[in-house]
Amino acid sequence: MILLVVVLTRVNAQDLPAYKIYSSEGKPSDYSKMIDGAAEAGIVFVGELHNNSIAHWLELKITESIYAENSELVLAMEMFEADDQIVLTEYLDNVIKEDHLLKEAKVWNNYKTDYKPLVEFARKNQLPVIASNIPRRYANLVYRQGLSSLDSLTSEAKQWIAPLPIKIDLELPGYKSMIAMMGSHGDGDPNNIAFAQAVKDATMAHFILQNKTLSNKILHFNGSYHSQNHEGIVWYIKQSRPDLKVITIQLLEQKDISDLDNDNLGKADFIIVIPSDMTKTY
Repeated sequence: MILLVVVLTRVNAQDLPAYKIYSSEGKPSDYSKMIDGAAEAGIVFVGELHNNSIAHWLELKITESIYAENSELVLAMEMFEADDQIVLTEYLDNVIKEDHLLKEAKVWNNYKTDYKPLVEFARKNQLPVIASNIPRRYANLVYRQGLSSLDSLTSEAKQWIAPLPIKIDLELPGYKSMIAMMGSHGDGDPNNIAFAQAVKDATMAHFILQNKTLSNKILHFNGSYHSQNHEGIVWYIKQSRPDLKVITIQLLEQKDISDLDNDNLGKADFIIVIPSDMTKTY
């Protein structure tokens, strides 16, 4: 009887998948199809969940798989600011030690657990890593004083941001939702939060395109909002280079991952859904 109960329990037990992959339309997909799709693109965006352990593991696996298909891979990361490029490159080239990178670059608090594996993979395989983000002090300046505040920066400072003037379309749904949210919080100009987000997006697009060649492939890691719905950075890429093939991958959480929720349809070309109770890295 005990043996029968054990057998029945095993038969009825359900698998507990750590993630599932869907197409933009919500159809079940798989890892191989996603990598095949990425192989067709010149630029691949991975919109991540900053604190999700499975998301960061998948980012490393995606990097390894794309590198196996194209050794001319360039990594680019929101998590490094453009004025930290020299320090990052010196570390990748074994000029400086890791403690110098950690002290002199503005690395995120979760660098060692979440982003170090990507940097070390690039270092091992002699791949460039692009520090694509605008220095946060300039994004904060825009948030506080508006877009025109960038005009007062020195020419040296302006080399770390997208060329001015930066075109911003506040009718894009992502920016509109930010403005609507900001309108009920704080005393400043609600447009400034969208402007601050947009200068980040424009700057990341600028440094991606600056490093794109005919033969290489750029794999960019960013928070999901920066590439969701093909807006943000992707919108800026398409404004400058509509000829470039871009593929977006987005990682998101759902309580039930057996189907893609309607609210998540169309957010990316490939959508990786992770259980919402997955272990967090912070």
